[in-house]
Amino acid sequence: MLCTAQRRIPKARTVTSVSSKKKQGMRFSGKQQFLFRWWCSRRYSGYDGVICDGAVRSGKTSCMALSFLIWSMGSFDGRNFGLCGKTIISLRRNLLTELLQRAAKLGFTVNENISKNYMDVYFGTKRNRYYLFGGRDEASASLIQGVTLAGVLMDETALMPRSFVEQAVARCSVTGSKLWFNCNPDAPYHWFKREWIDKAREKNLLYIHFDLTDNPSLSADVIKRYERLYTGAFYERFVKGRWSAAEGLVYPMFDEKKYVCNELPREMERYAVSCDYGTVNPSSFGLWGLCKDVWYRVAEYYYDSAREGSRRTDEEHYGALEKLAEGREIEYVVCDPSAASFIQCIKRHGKFRVIQAKNDVVSGIRRTQDMILGGRLRIWAGCEDILREFSLYRWDESAGRDCPVKENDHAMDDMRYFVSSLDEGSEAGFAAISV
Repeated sequence: MLCTAQRRIPKARTVTSVSSKKKQGMRFSGKQQFLFRWWCSRRYSGYDGVICDGAVRSGKTSCMALSFLIWSMGSFDGRNFGLCGKTIISLRRNLLTELLQRAAKLGFTVNENISKNYMDVYFGTKRNRYYLFGGRDEASASLIQGVTLAGVLMDETALMPRSFVEQAVARCSVTGSKLWFNCNPDAPYHWFKREWIDKAREKNLLYIHFDLTDNPSLSADVIKRYERLYTGAFYERFVKGRWSAAEGLVYPMFDEKKYVCNELPREMERYAVSCDYGTVNPSSFGLWGLCKDVWYRVAEYYYDSAREGSRRTDEEHYGALEKLAEGREIEYVVCDPSAASFIQCIKRHGKFRVIQAKNDVVSGIRRTQDMILGGRLRIWAGCEDILREFSLYRWDESAGRDCPVKENDHAMDDMRYFVSSLDEGSEAGFAAISV
């Protein structure tokens, strides 16, 4: 199936294109085919692993997972393997669900032990065990210590801490073991880009870069939709598949002519409040109302103690919260997770249901950008502080990683907390080739 697509791959270790002429009824692109068979090719089987990166939804993850399973079951018996994601929940969602369906169709038998996070896979007389690991933070490295692996697949590698990835690599001590990495691009100075992709040659690894066009299941209309969804660095990364730096305004797509309204709908279906709490720094609360699938910032409370010349207590801020919500049924208040005393103050009064905000900054910014571009987030013209911050909120180009400048960010943070609190199901992902 794959051999014809591989004939023209040169001996050089970085391959930027593979013939992928689509025949009638063909299920896989040339790069996907190559990913399925590189490990059994006479030319490429001597490599110690493969790295795939590139555009979201470019078809790398599902093909890599199935190829990893076929390779491991064909090459070993009675061995342990690792399947790693940022969290076990995301690993099951992004990789395992489809993999198990495909495995069953190919005749593999899978017995999954959900409580202990492993699965035994059988094919004929062979049995191998696959442990599931989450590389959420620096402490996660200890979870994978002690196990001996014959191979590891790292999904969303750029989202994992370096200590976890390198510990997983160190566990692959069985002769013939191989390393499998995939990720979406991040900043060009990211440690995985510098230490693994840029050094693929010296580490004896294949590097494969995928574009959106490398996934034959994507229609031209779907590809155009992805191109409309993203701007700036996220467009470069998720659509073009490039490791690019975030720079300039965080929300360059925010056009006041499009997203600021002078009049609000008369009736709202739901209300919520978002809070970024500060004592020395400003406090910013936003009142949000939903009407016909659009969330409006109806009103806001913004108190800067430095500007006003005095600090306010938790009770005074709570009083402002009640005034902001006055006369409306508030579904919940989402609050800065570091504001423990203010959260307790809200709970003590018993009037509002309060939840702690998710504080993944970059992910929250991306979701907020999606909401703005999709026309689902609009600001009333009277909310002057958030409008001021939109024009000032910038990426920190000197930080060495993706993060905004910690200035003019309080209304920006409360807006991000609100967006991250919504139950949305729109996540996306991408990939490329290197030999």
